[in-house]
Amino acid sequence: MRAYNFAAGPAILPEEVLKQAQAELLDYQGTGMSIMEMSHRGKEYSAVHAETIANIKQLLNIPEGYSVLFMTGGASTQFALIPMNLLGAGQTADYTNSGAWAAKAIKEAKLLGSVNIAADCGKEIPTRVPSVDELKLTDGAAYLHITSNETISGAQWKVFPEHETLIADMSSDILSREIDVSKFGLIYAGAQKNLGPAGITLVIIKDELAKRCPETVPTIMKYTTHIENNSLFNTVPTFPVYMLCLTTRWLLANGGIAGMQQRNEEKAEKLYAIIDESDFYTGTAVKEYRSNMNVTWRLPTEELEAQFIAEAAAKNLKSLKGHRSVGGIRASIYNAFPAEGVDALISFMKEFEAQNG
Repeated sequence: MRAYNFAAGPAILPEEVLKQAQAELLDYQGTGMSIMEMSHRGKEYSAVHAETIANIKQLLNIPEGYSVLFMTGGASTQFALIPMNLLGAGQTADYTNSGAWAAKAIKEAKLLGSVNIAADCGKEIPTRVPSVDELKLTDGAAYLHITSNETISGAQWKVFPEHETLIADMSSDILSREIDVSKFGLIYAGAQKNLGPAGITLVIIKDELAKRCPETVPTIMKYTTHIENNSLFNTVPTFPVYMLCLTTRWLLANGGIAGMQQRNEEKAEKLYAIIDESDFYTGTAVKEYRSNMNVTWRLPTEELEAQFIAEAAAKNLKSLKGHRSVGGIRASIYNAFPAEGVDALISFMKEFEAQNG
């Protein structure tokens, strides 16, 4: 029996996707080879590469003038590449600080140029993201950077700010809800939460924006290089792209983004309801900013939290321990997480409270 895996990342993948990858692992479509062993420029992989880009464009309704890129180094590399490419000499970039991941992006940008913290709620308890009306923006800023969902704190942007050049780290909620890509200059996401296995970073960038890059930026670090080479300037991580292809097929077959959003909202609402009904469990994010991807809460003592995590694991409810920097409990319920797993967790929570509350 497969565990109900609540890990924040690397995270759960659709079972159908894993089974297809298993079936094709040794012999991909009669070639006698695994897709991991094939040339990234061969016809078999090229078809997967093209389909994955097409599926992402379809799922997100990406308009003309944007490129879909497959890069490496995770979101952490993008923290540096964005200011390297887009923060020109004498310019200032606006960043919002909503928690641990936003703070990491800010730290990297400060090494490369002038940064204005447009809003800072990164250390507030209960946690939240900034509201649009509290942003203090720089006139003529190179861009505004936000982190759409903070996995550690469990806080999420529900309404995005409007900006001429809006950049978003969507690592933990990409493809989980409908968005208007045309409102963004650049979206990036590490794969290991909602897209596939670790090893690839999805970047969606407006082509005109990419042309800002100074000539002094090394070739492989320029977005224009990857646009011009269809993400094949160097050897792309072929197996993660293949897994992303299978995941996007699964998304398209299961209602697309609209279907995922409805499922995700229903799962989160049920879990937050049991927390709110209880005097034993305490949610850690401000209600209007609660994440639909990462539900975080505390118990009365750390000893009870450790007991909760251990007993849950014994019942096949795995990886519920909160991030090491904050403690508590965290249930990550990404697209692939099944509704019955949320039901099983709720049943356990009621039982645990009855015995220990």
